[in-house]
Amino acid sequence: MTNGTGAEVVVDLDAIAANTAVLRERVGRPLMAVVKADGYGHGLVPAARAALAGGADQLGVAVLAEGLALRAAGITAPVLAWLHGPGADFAAALTADLEVSVNAGWGLAEVVAAARATGRPARLHLFVDTGLSREGATTAEWPELVAAAARAQADGDVTVVGLWSHMAYADAPTHPTIGAQVRVFEEAVAVARAAGLTDARRHLANSAATVALPDTWFDMVRPGIAVYGLDPLGGDAADHGLRPAMSVRARVALTKRVPAGAGVSYGHTYTTPAETTLALVPVGYADGVPRAGGNTAPVLAAGAQRTIAGRVCMDQFVVDVGDAAVAPGDEVVLWGPGDAGEPTAQQWADAVGTIHYELVTRIGGRFARRYVGSAGAV
Repeated sequence: MTNGTGAEVVVDLDAIAANTAVLRERVGRPLMAVVKADGYGHGLVPAARAALAGGADQLGVAVLAEGLALRAAGITAPVLAWLHGPGADFAAALTADLEVSVNAGWGLAEVVAAARATGRPARLHLFVDTGLSREGATTAEWPELVAAAARAQADGDVTVVGLWSHMAYADAPTHPTIGAQVRVFEEAVAVARAAGLTDARRHLANSAATVALPDTWFDMVRPGIAVYGLDPLGGDAADHGLRPAMSVRARVALTKRVPAGAGVSYGHTYTTPAETTLALVPVGYADGVPRAGGNTAPVLAAGAQRTIAGRVCMDQFVVDVGDAAVAPGDEVVLWGPGDAGEPTAQQWADAVGTIHYELVTRIGGRFARRYVGSAGAV
């Protein structure tokens, strides 16, 4: 460790590979492993290699820069990048053999222009908004986008290889929006098929749909958080045969014995109920530890789960360990798989009122990242 605090995020690449294999076997069809946002905080390139080692057929990223970084690292698997504003460097994307998605006519026009400038036809996905009201062409706009894409395909500027959308409520498997979105998606696909886009692969299922909604699997699934071993339904990942790949730990920097009634951290939101030992942990909200974790979030310290005492600060937080033996250098685990009694990311999410997606993607700062396992190693 080189950061001086002993703080590290440990990523188990074999767990990522095994999770991918479990999901791929479950669905029995192509799987796109989503590695956007620096591999959901697990590391873009190592996570991508581990997912491919586990049987992923394709990789998914949000922005072009992520796809270009995969190519720069020597990854040759198909990669889809889907979130673009006007002026995106589609020429670089096509030169790097990235697949791209559009959801509006102006985006298609920019892709066509890049294809003509580079002489490299684009492998294109068309995104339809089926009810999330976020990305995607509306159902009113969809026929025009499809017709324009069909013309571009006939001209040799693009090959439409994907038709897709995204779920709003897949983490609530009985929600009525699910059936409604599937129906809208099927209608949109029928419009595209009628326009001659007969070979495009249909994909709708995110992680939650991949584990819970077989009717959404279509031609390919697109899991993200499940690849990293976290339950998209908010329960126990082991129920789906998944194992969390991330452990977050630090080392005690200071201990002190204080009397009953000592106020702890800013605002004295915690007061010691008795004479006790306090352990200082040198990570804080600048490193992605939620400030909301004060007096709510659990850690494994001195052999037991204990709640953070007082406010999480920018660089540090405090744990009240009572009369337990603790010394500087002792390990404190924020979250991990739970095997050794440590909290899980789901426990943290429940404690601070968020989702584990947010926790794993924002943890960083002065945490060093360390990889274990051999999956995808070069």
